[in-house]
Amino acid sequence: MSSSILRLFSVGVLAAGALAIPTNKTATKVVTSSKPAYPAPWASSIVSGLATIADTPTTKKATSQAKYEAKTALATTTMTSAQIQSYLPYTHLAASAYCASNIISTWTCGQHCTAMPGMIVYATGGDNEDVPDWYVGYLPSLASAVVVHQGTTPSAIESDLVRRYPFLKGPMTKLDPTSHQVDADFFFTSLNPTYFPGVPSSVEIHSGFVDAHDTAAPAILAAIESIMTAHGVKQVTCIGHSLGGAIAILDAMSLKATLPATTTFKVVTFGQPRVGNQAFADYVDANFSDNSRITHNEDIVPIVPGMFLGFVHSSGEKHIDPSTTWWACSGQDNEADPQCSTGEVPEIWDGNTADHTGPYVNGIVMGC
Repeated sequence: MSSSILRLFSVGVLAAGALAIPTNKTATKVVTSSKPAYPAPWASSIVSGLATIADTPTTKKATSQAKYEAKTALATTTMTSAQIQSYLPYTHLAASAYCASNIISTWTCGQHCTAMPGMIVYATGGDNEDVPDWYVGYLPSLASAVVVHQGTTPSAIESDLVRRYPFLKGPMTKLDPTSHQVDADFFFTSLNPTYFPGVPSSVEIHSGFVDAHDTAAPAILAAIESIMTAHGVKQVTCIGHSLGGAIAILDAMSLKATLPATTTFKVVTFGQPRVGNQAFADYVDANFSDNSRITHNEDIVPIVPGMFLGFVHSSGEKHIDPSTTWWACSGQDNEADPQCSTGEVPEIWDGNTADHTGPYVNGIVMGC
């Protein structure tokens, strides 16, 4: 895995310590912890090195209380078995993206391909380096064109985080801290109107995600158009795990801005990091009613890059807690509720990268 992909997950990881300030919990959802309310003294020198951190603890506490009061009215509900099982096809498809392109092209990838018979693959791409592997196909059982993106392995994320921030080794990881040399540079960028015509300029995205998307965008669009012409379908389903989830939501935005207005979209992502700013999150909420962002237990990836850096999740989270109960979370980043990802993993040292690959539906773990 290349350094350019790994850096997307090292960006703002320290900031995650301030991205969801601990709040008072409701009487029915008590969470106790021996961890400090704010980054411990051993982290203060690192945190203070980030010039964008300006809030004092008093300001943070006041902000936290305001957010808590605003969000306690949001409904977080448990999901039924039938609702959970409805995500089984998309879990198989997301996992299949980790298979080699030659067996994806012939749809002979083993359990995931067997579980989703009839797939006609139109295009594959990616280099598993700067652009994660992807494929586009037509699946009769869903009556949909599908575009699926591979993600990043937890071992790659974990080793990179430990190399850059050795103090994380104790609470977070058991892996050797060997990784590629990376840069922690990051910035927002506007979307290319060639691929996102009509999307407001206020929508800004992590530049690395945009680069990965735009490289593959022309080939993906051509394959989708071929499927729509050949099979008369009007639905496009965008799927991805991890970094692939970030690219999948960008696919949906780009294709919606390009394809006929009668096209409908379904987006399902697993372990997706934050992708863009508040305008991005609001745009997704306004334009994609069928958008599910599935998070698992204490996975660290969904809480980076940090919110105080300006990154915000769109709505639609479905969170799997340690007891394997699924929760439908309301709102965007639901900090107030420990049954949702940002509430369960308020700081990076609360996370566990081993949770990044699942298991998701029916015990499926991401991987070929």
